[in-house]
Amino acid sequence: MTYVVLAVLAAATVAGLIYRARYGRLRASAGALPPGLLPGGPSDGVTLLHFTSKTCAPCRQVRAVCADLSKDIAGVRHVEVDADEHLDAVKGLDIWRLPTLLVVDREGRIARRTVGVPDRADLRKTVTEVLAA
Repeated sequence: MTYVVLAVLAAATVAGLIYRARYGRLRASAGALPPGLLPGGPSDGVTLLHFTSKTCAPCRQVRAVCADLSKDIAGVRHVEVDADEHLDAVKGLDIWRLPTLLVVDREGRIARRTVGVPDRADLRKTVTEVLAA
């Protein structure tokens, strides 16, 4: 019985560490957005496409980070999409948790994605790289 408890605790600890290591980290992604998801289509720069929900508390933090970045860097726009209203896009883009943020290049391709609140400096660096590409 003791070994079972220890095994469950070890598994839960490992799962928690993996979750923590991935939360808010920007990672490379591929694919294109479904047509009509971005109002006006892709921009000339970078679009921060933020999937959110009315009941998502961390979404407010992502909103603040993206709003600041879009004010600070020319060519960056922030678009929020209510996940409940766009379930087909959520399924098609393999979005399982909120907040999910997609960094979309000028051609409408997904360059990076993250689940959770991204680090402001990492997001700034990523946006600058995608703008330069």
